[in-house]
Amino acid sequence: MNTRTASPCARETTNAVRSTHLVFALLGLAGATWVSRLPQIQERMNLDAASVGLLLLLLAVGGLVALPLAGPFVARIGPRRAVTAVAVAVGAGLGAVASGFALWPPLLLAGLFVLGTATGFWDVAVSVHAAALERRLGRALMPRFFAGFSVGTVAGACLGALMTMLSVPVSLHIGAVALLVAPVTPAAVRHFLPRPAPTAPSSRGKARGPGAHAWRHPGTVRLGLVALAFALAEGAGSNWISLAVIDRHHTTAAVGTLAYAAFLTAVTLGRWLGPLIVDRVGRPGALRAAACAACLGVTLFAAGPRLWTGFAGALLWGAGAALGSPLSLSAGSDDPAHAAARVGVITSIGYAGFVCGPPLIGALADRTGLAPALLVIAAVMATPLVLAGAARAAPRATRGEAADTPAATTT
Repeated sequence: MNTRTASPCARETTNAVRSTHLVFALLGLAGATWVSRLPQIQERMNLDAASVGLLLLLLAVGGLVALPLAGPFVARIGPRRAVTAVAVAVGAGLGAVASGFALWPPLLLAGLFVLGTATGFWDVAVSVHAAALERRLGRALMPRFFAGFSVGTVAGACLGALMTMLSVPVSLHIGAVALLVAPVTPAAVRHFLPRPAPTAPSSRGKARGPGAHAWRHPGTVRLGLVALAFALAEGAGSNWISLAVIDRHHTTAAVGTLAYAAFLTAVTLGRWLGPLIVDRVGRPGALRAAACAACLGVTLFAAGPRLWTGFAGALLWGAGAALGSPLSLSAGSDDPAHAAARVGVITSIGYAGFVCGPPLIGALADRTGLAPALLVIAAVMATPLVLAGAARAAPRATRGEAADTPAATTT
């Protein structure tokens, strides 16, 4: 191939990689923005720990409702059009949260449900596109794309801490981010890869549909359970660290938000370094090491007696939680014909961690205190230790040949 024909393709791929990083970052910014003001929302609505858990459950239920539909939806219209559509819904959800905080709490609840639903579609669409870039370039990229998501969450947390210290109204802060996300995201996805021509489904696939097949695939379900464990760890850290630091160490909301930012910074670094770890020990080894780190970090955070031990535990916890979701999705999306359906299944199972985690931890916190309740996450980390083998790369010659062959990506 000569330079003239190769150069446009290389430029297209480079632009697609950059836009995918940006879209992941905008998704992280949207989620972290409202979570960074959760202490003020809790105070405004006079919520105890169990009620906060139910508030977070509402967001997760929205995502859980969306995810079974997201795989077929993305497969039908493509990642570019799917992200464009749901970005507007994410902006609307944040706008409703901002308006509800200032005017009418039920509107805030509706906004969280819309935000969770739109985020579920966004997760699947951008992950399918990221997997297509992995296949085109032939190397592990998913952890670094998720690092882009984490950069967005760190930016959102730090901005939230600054807005809190400056006493900027919650509604003004969240509303401004909504006005940023809604138009910038559709502009970014114009640089996504062109949608490939759809492959003709088999008669068996026509009868049952790609979604039904993906739910029957044992390797996909095992990867979903790994994603569930890490989703619980990451979601609990994002949702509860700031409140737990304030409750356990009797400090200010700004310090609690900084602990949340420290956790997210560790997640970001873990994801950026993830491909280097995978290259050395493989996906199963990386997942097992991450599970051990998360377990130790949660234990140090919950049981450590000092504020600095809480910050140290949050850092280790975040580093351990970093790789579970990207490696599970990467392993499930190597076969382009089934990528959207399998990513939808893995993400759906993983979201159960967000659905079950908030009310479980909130209910336990009413009996034991918030920090001890978080220790349940340490026990859940046994799941990746047992099931990490599902992420093992399949031999190149067998990939995508049969419906029952576990999918994986080249690392």
